[in-house]
Amino acid sequence: MPLDFTKHFVAVPTEFKLRNNTDCSWKVTVKLMNDRVTLDQGWTTYAAVHQIKIGYMVTFKLLTLDTLKVIIFDDDGIEVVNKCGKHDEAFAAKE
Repeated sequence: MPLDFTKHFVAVPTEFKLRNNTDCSWKVTVKLMNDRVTLDQGWTTYAAVHQIKIGYMVTFKLLTLDTLKVIIFDDDGIEVVNKCGKHDEAFAAKE
């Protein structure tokens, strides 16, 4: 995440819900490393399930203090639309 991402928080949450373009939510933990916010547990599985590949662009928009809107663009700049069917129960966020 960008360095100035933390300015939006009094204290950075330890967990975020990632909400995609079909309104599915996915839970990831957050870790501070060298003053940077990094997505930790749950991110690798999220990236695999959503088939994020090298060359893809992933954007994050802060919706609430614990929810990020995630939009994925393929290497041609076309938005990738993913369904929620394969989510790992351990990380699928309960509404």
